[in-house]
Amino acid sequence: MDATLEKQVVDPTLAEMGKNLNEAMKMLEDSQRKVEEENEKKYARKDIPGPLQGSGQDMVSILQLVQNLMHGEEEEESSQAYRLQNVGEQGHMALLGHSLAAYISVLDKERLRKLTTRILSDTTLWLCRLFRYENGSAYYHEDDREGLLKICRLVIHTCYEDYTVEGFNVLCTKQPVIYISSAARTGLGQALCNQLGLPLSCMCRVPCNTMFGSQHQMDVALLDRLIKDDVECGKLPLLLVANAGTPGAGHTDKLGRLKELCEQYNMWLHVEGVNLATLALGYVSSSVLAATKCDSMTLTLGSWLGLPAVPAVTLYKHEDPSLSLVAGLTSSQPVEKLRALPLWLSLQYLGHDGIVERIKHASQLSQRLLENLKNLDFIKTSVEDELSSPVVVFKFFQKYLNRDLTPHAAQTSAIQHPVISNEGHIYDTFNQWLGDQLAQMVPASGIDVVELEDEGTCVRFSPLMTSAVLGTEIQDVDQLVDCLKMKIPVLTSTLQLREEFEQEVRRTVGLLYIEDLSWPGLGVVSYHSDEKNNDNQEKELEKINTELLKKLNELESDLTFSLGPEFGGQKNCVYIGMVTEDLDVSELVETIAATGREIEENSRLLENMTEVVRKGIQEAQLQLQKANEERLLEEGLLRQIPVVGSVLNWFSPFQASPKGRTFNLTAGSLESTESTYVSKAQGTGITPPPTPTSSLTKQKHLGQKIFKRSLRNSDAFSETSSVSHCDDMEKMDQRSPTLSPGQEQRPLEPEKTELLPKVVPQATNKDTEDIQSSKSLNDCTSVEEQGSQR
Repeated sequence: MDATLEKQVVDPTLAEMGKNLNEAMKMLEDSQRKVEEENEKKYARKDIPGPLQGSGQDMVSILQLVQNLMHGEEEEESSQAYRLQNVGEQGHMALLGHSLAAYISVLDKERLRKLTTRILSDTTLWLCRLFRYENGSAYYHEDDREGLLKICRLVIHTCYEDYTVEGFNVLCTKQPVIYISSAARTGLGQALCNQLGLPLSCMCRVPCNTMFGSQHQMDVALLDRLIKDDVECGKLPLLLVANAGTPGAGHTDKLGRLKELCEQYNMWLHVEGVNLATLALGYVSSSVLAATKCDSMTLTLGSWLGLPAVPAVTLYKHEDPSLSLVAGLTSSQPVEKLRALPLWLSLQYLGHDGIVERIKHASQLSQRLLENLKNLDFIKTSVEDELSSPVVVFKFFQKYLNRDLTPHAAQTSAIQHPVISNEGHIYDTFNQWLGDQLAQMVPASGIDVVELEDEGTCVRFSPLMTSAVLGTEIQDVDQLVDCLKMKIPVLTSTLQLREEFEQEVRRTVGLLYIEDLSWPGLGVVSYHSDEKNNDNQEKELEKINTELLKKLNELESDLTFSLGPEFGGQKNCVYIGMVTEDLDVSELVETIAATGREIEENSRLLENMTEVVRKGIQEAQLQLQKANEERLLEEGLLRQIPVVGSVLNWFSPFQASPKGRTFNLTAGSLESTESTYVSKAQGTGITPPPTPTSSLTKQKHLGQKIFKRSLRNSDAFSETSSVSHCDDMEKMDQRSPTLSPGQEQRPLEPEKTELLPKVVPQATNKDTEDIQSSKSLNDCTSVEEQGSQR
């Protein structure tokens, strides 16, 4: 602009003025702009989160953040990584459906209505044909309990005609009752009552069979009596929730008889469960096929087919569309109908053969495992139908803890021995450990642990819920069986040796047996003292047991010693894990007791050493002071004068016998070193008593595992050990000199006195500091004596 101005204005003065004016205006504008920016910063909001500040972030940064949140800074566990790797192409179709649903929602209303109607009708028709549920409607929902909740509202609106107008006042005349099985999902009844605004008295739990039939099936006769009692009390039976595959054991209720009972009392029958997936197969058991006659059912296709983020589906039959709309089962909003889009895409991608193949593969996995479990000892299975059961539940079980006992003897022994009487708790603990071990060793199997009302803790294999996501194959089942064969001997051995370990600990002085039924292992032991319990004693016991655990872990054994579980465990204890059948329990207990005594004795010796050394130093100082006074009397006064004393010592040297001191830690006394200068030999003193140890030392020197019964009872091993031990003793006798009774002291050099310990035990940090301080005092004493002699 300045060049243009110079061309237009010929006068250089005017051009220079114009240039200066432009610069001045620019400076004013810049200053004004800075003031405005400062004002914006001054009045800007300071509560805006960091990611939202500024003009936004780019796509790469956002995706990187998502990746970091998904995987984290550290690598995830192998099972989770395996789960992510098995999102196949059918899973990609489901994920694509969510993206397309967002894109389709911005279409014009007419085109959106036609498209959503087509998607919804097609998906509903396909599901009804696949699962043999003709002329049904479908409701798609994210929470698998939401479908049952909407069905309950539909039934309430159907049975109470004025419910829409009068609301809860209508329910006061006849209280509704909803019946669910005691084997249903935990918290299902309470969740329904909370969402419907009903009191908990409207929920009736029906017990399962106790005498005849499966213990996981609803007792139909008892249900009939409960309904009759409610009708006589003026209540209205509303709905019955049955199971085609209970959440725990996978058993199916008698759906045919339950349907007849519901028709008799004009009740609604709703069915849910994993066994409904078998309706898509060519052959379906009669117990599951009866579910096609129910009023509604809930299908969880996402877990059955390995489809991520697809909705659950509730199929139902009802003639009044207006009530379905009021209950929330249908919606007039086209966007709500787009929930079926991921499922619509995935079903087309898989096709009928792909859907049947996945469900059949899961059933074959269950049958393969069940056939192998029949050949294993100490494994008890709980399946409804051995020919076609998609869920396999099993547990480790030994009929009696002592296999030599008869049933009557076992019952009598249970009164005398608490281990047998508490075997139910022990089995629960062992099966919990077994399930956790199998899940870690074969993560692709999808093994988990379930708590059943009658059987207790069991291990569950439900491939219909996990195989499609984890990619479980036949070889995974075979690997699971191999791992189970490896763990069964460990479980049986630990269970049999558990009582022997308790008896050995109770007979051993210094050990305390801790009964912890929740610990999966040989047992829990604690080293204790007979002294009165106080705060100092508790701290000392904690210190001893901690050191004991450290010493046991340093041994070359196959056992695992730990502090127990992170939460709920006993304090100041040593937890012993699973063992094998060749364990020598007596040697183990003896080693624990000997190691504990060794640690306790060393601790007591180090505690007393400081006080003994201090008293010895004080006594040495008094004796040295007395010896100096006696030396002054012997030498005379003239020898103490600097010049005169030197001349006198030169003409007439004074011969004084050196007097040293030695401190015997074994005897705890301060002794003279005159005998050393007479015999010209240094004594070794009295050898302290050996620290109590067990036979583990020689086994450890031989490079063999300790606590092994086979090694200890072997004749060859015993003979070899005896010969080796005798040779070692002969070599030691040859090396060590013969001591006379008077050689009980360890003298020092003539010029100084030094305190020499005869026993050097292992010391803690605190005790080491005390010894070092005592040693420094001892050095000062030696220096005093040297100065006195000079």
